Amino acid sequence: MKKNLNILLVSPRGFCAGVERAILTVEKALEKFGPPIYVRHEIVHNKHVVETLAKKGVVFVNEVHEIPEGARTIFSAHGVSDKVEEDAKERHLPVIDATCPLVTKVHLSARKHEKENRQIVMIGHQGHAEVEGTTGKVKQHVQVICSKKEVWELDIKDPQNLAYVTQTTLSVDDTNDIIKELKKRFPNIEGPKTQDICYATQNRQSAVKTLAKQVDLILVVGSQNSSNSKRLKQLSKDLGTDSYLIDNANQIDLSWFEHLESVGITAGASAPESLVQKVVAKLEEHFNTTTEEILHKEENVHFRIPSELRD
Repeated sequence: MKKNLNILLVSPRGFCAGVERAILTVEKALEKFGPPIYVRHEIVHNKHVVETLAKKGVVFVNEVHEIPEGARTIFSAHGVSDKVEEDAKERHLPVIDATCPLVTKVHLSARKHEKENRQIVMIGHQGHAEVEGTTGKVKQHVQVICSKKEVWELDIKDPQNLAYVTQTTLSVDDTNDIIKELKKRFPNIEGPKTQDICYATQNRQSAVKTLAKQVDLILVVGSQNSSNSKRLKQLSKDLGTDSYLIDNANQIDLSWFEHLESVGITAGASAPESLVQKVVAKLEEHFNTTTEEILHKEENVHFRIPSELRD
């Protein structure tokens, strides 16, 4: 006899507007120009999405020097530095920029601060594609921090001319704590009027806070290199609800559910809904399930694809 298991699917989950735009940009480019289409870095941080596009003729590279001269090229949703743009021009690459508009907003803030002679601090994860793109949009050296402790290790020349920007996919709570610490040490620091953390990241984290109170375990569908997916898993654990980050249904360990009555399911902003449904299907195969959808917040944000691809 199958064990009973309640499944709670929380919304919003999965693709955000920036990810939808980036993937649609690649698909439209394939339609219009045909393969191969070259993409610098993963278009979004999801293994399934990247593998699906690769089968259609998309070639993913780490750097533009790997792209043949003159080949059709797309920059990923995470954005790129000025140096990458210059390298692409030198190779005469016709570029379509799929940078998320919310990341572009951070780029513009960084440039504005530099123009006003402010030293810039970025809250983010060193080495993340988005952080490399943003710090490479200005000529000055940008100090990157991701903890309250690092606030007190900053080397600041003029505390009266200081500003911060943030990576868009961070933990909302952790980032707020770091901003408070920055303001404690540098009361006159300039920052965005509203947080640069993207609406989708905030909504998915807020939804997990609601979900964690109602279930015994949370499954986060997303890839291991997805910053926002990892935040969802960690947030659940911080709230006292065990959590696993899985790429797909094949990574489910049925022993996780031996002593549980309920499981919550969400997905990072770069994970397709098809993967979520396969997770549900696997649980339905092995357990006597009831499935409930919980709507935490409606999302109706949409971004237009780049002008080169509009009909």
